[in-house]
Amino acid sequence: MGRQVVTGDTRSFFGQPRVLANLFGVELWERFSFYGMQGILLIYLYYSVRDGGLGIDQHTATSIVGAYGGSVYLATILGAWVADRLVAPERVLFGSAVVVMAGHVALALLPGIGGVATGLALVAIGSGGLKATATSLVGSLYTPDDPRRDAGFALFYLGVNVGALAGPLATGLLQQRLGFHYGFGLAAIGMAAGLTQYAFGRRRLAGTARQVPDPLPRSRLPFVAAGAVAVAAVAVAVVVTGILPAARLATAVVVLSAAAAVTSFVVILTGRAVTGAERRRMVAFIPMFLASAVFWSLYQQQFTVVTIYSDQRLDRRVLGWEMPVSWVQSINPVFVILLSGVFAALWTRLGDRQPSTPVKFTAGTVLMGIAFLLFLPLAGGGPHSAPLLALAGILLVFTVAELLLSPVGLALATKVAPAAFRTQTVALFFLSVALGTAMSGVLARHYSSDHETVYFGVLGTVAIAFGGVLAALTPLIRRLMGGVR
Repeated sequence: MGRQVVTGDTRSFFGQPRVLANLFGVELWERFSFYGMQGILLIYLYYSVRDGGLGIDQHTATSIVGAYGGSVYLATILGAWVADRLVAPERVLFGSAVVVMAGHVALALLPGIGGVATGLALVAIGSGGLKATATSLVGSLYTPDDPRRDAGFALFYLGVNVGALAGPLATGLLQQRLGFHYGFGLAAIGMAAGLTQYAFGRRRLAGTARQVPDPLPRSRLPFVAAGAVAVAAVAVAVVVTGILPAARLATAVVVLSAAAAVTSFVVILTGRAVTGAERRRMVAFIPMFLASAVFWSLYQQQFTVVTIYSDQRLDRRVLGWEMPVSWVQSINPVFVILLSGVFAALWTRLGDRQPSTPVKFTAGTVLMGIAFLLFLPLAGGGPHSAPLLALAGILLVFTVAELLLSPVGLALATKVAPAAFRTQTVALFFLSVALGTAMSGVLARHYSSDHETVYFGVLGTVAIAFGGVLAALTPLIRRLMGGVR
């Protein structure tokens, strides 16, 4: 039986543990700031200086956005390791929220590429720590056999998407009327609000939330500190000297994410504290990890290709008014909010009769491929020729695919996690998101309005084919998972 992070509080939050409200509250405001900033980031990079942007080449801009997005999820490994070995998860979450806020302040106040580099680095590191610990703490609210777990994660996902909906709407409107830095400033204010509400409620988290599962021996602390300084020095040198061009940043994050994933799997699978059953479950997690990476490499193109598409190909006029580009990124959260409760109720009603996790992953991957194929009837049109309603329909398919894979994947990571690697296994799932997100930046370099048919057709077909492979492996995966659905 798993230990819960809260004791002495039997009140419920929509049938879930009461403390879930505080955890998704901080995530809500972090997502408000995260998606609010990301909603205007790409166009800030490639818009001309006359239009308030930095005038960076479009392909380079998509590489930066892909690298940044991948780095956010790559940083979950660092945050998870700190939570498991150095500082309790609750403290990592609080400190990470402070770092996120500092990053948004830097984007708002510091001009030019220096402000972008400083701000994105801080937001990536902070968001990584916050993501890994918040998700791990949500998982710790439930015993392994609690049937409310998937529904709880769906509800948590609902709170996250309220922030994701409001963020781009608010920052996009400010960017359109006052300028980019006002939009970035609003993202900072949103994170400050999240940090404030969490500071007042953090005392409610107790037990494992304030315990270090596997403390690092004091004798190894100097070596860890020296290694951290060395890595930071190399990273700064690479940026300052221009050894790694900005146009190749996304590729570099793909390589780092893949290397980190392989290393993490090896460390967990060879861990002395890992039992045979736990090891088999982690082996079963490998094809799920790969399916997740494929899914996110398409889904995260909302912030690269779909943003460019919305800026250049989409007719954004509504009753004679042209809505901001970033508002398109609020369409998906609207659908998530509408459908999360439906999925949560469905999984709760079905209970043990609901589809297994591999089946849900298969369906999510295939649907994501179908969503890309739905761009094909719109291909070949001129500037601002694609109907807004058509893109909204495609993003609805994005959403259904997302709800079949993303909250389910988070829940799966907490189910299969060995006791000694609880937070790090959650971070491993986020590494699949890091790999896919960085790939979305790499793939976006090949997009152009002149080759839309090939681009959307090939990627959609590959995703569907991978879903077919996962379906074929499902019986083996279920055996290895040993009763975990």
